Amino acid sequence: MSTAPAYTVVLDWLETQLRSGELRVGDKLPAERTLAEDFGISRASVREAVRILAAMGLVRSATGSGPQSGATVISDPSAALGWALRMHIATRSLPVGDVVSTRVLLETQSSLDAARSDVPERTAVLEQATALLDRMDRPDVADAEFHCLDAQFHFQLASLGGNVVLETIMASLREATIGYVQETVAATSDWPGVRAGLQHQHREILRATLDREGELAARLLREHILWFYALVPDEAGSTGSE
Repeated sequence: MSTAPAYTVVLDWLETQLRSGELRVGDKLPAERTLAEDFGISRASVREAVRILAAMGLVRSATGSGPQSGATVISDPSAALGWALRMHIATRSLPVGDVVSTRVLLETQSSLDAARSDVPERTAVLEQATALLDRMDRPDVADAEFHCLDAQFHFQLASLGGNVVLETIMASLREATIGYVQETVAATSDWPGVRAGLQHQHREILRATLDREGELAARLLREHILWFYALVPDEAGSTGSE
């Protein structure tokens, strides 16, 4: 009969502490020695628990001494989910085509929510989205920065819907497919033309969002994602998303 690894008691304890409010984001975990003594486990098991929590985006560890050292509670779910999805995509357990289809579903729903949104920061968010596209239009912007600004643009629009879970999953899906984005760009003979096409599509999506035309924005987003997805050569055996 198998038993759970010793470090799981720390994971269970942290969940309980977070649920009860005894620990919150920004709080520090007890010292490694204290946790080991409290739970009757080795310090190696405590360290393993902290490493797992860090991979899950729940704690950040700092070495050394002083007030900044030790493990601090954080919340970065999209990074952890993105990493996990990327690993499972690498094993081919999660087809990239299915990941992209899921992104289409989420982003189109997000665009409908954004069109209906009346959050106080709507104007500021859309101004920031416009500024991102203006920056992406500059010929001196390197490809890596272009992709980063592209992601920020999509996140800005998604934030208008006010659904934090949807935003987190969208961020994770984009993180999971970043390798395929890079492969697609490397395999594209006319990247400047593709880049110009992406920008034209971005502008149309932004315009529809500004005009609160949710159905149009949703359709444009779907076409936008699948258009880039279709650029991946079939012989590569992989697929990607913009």
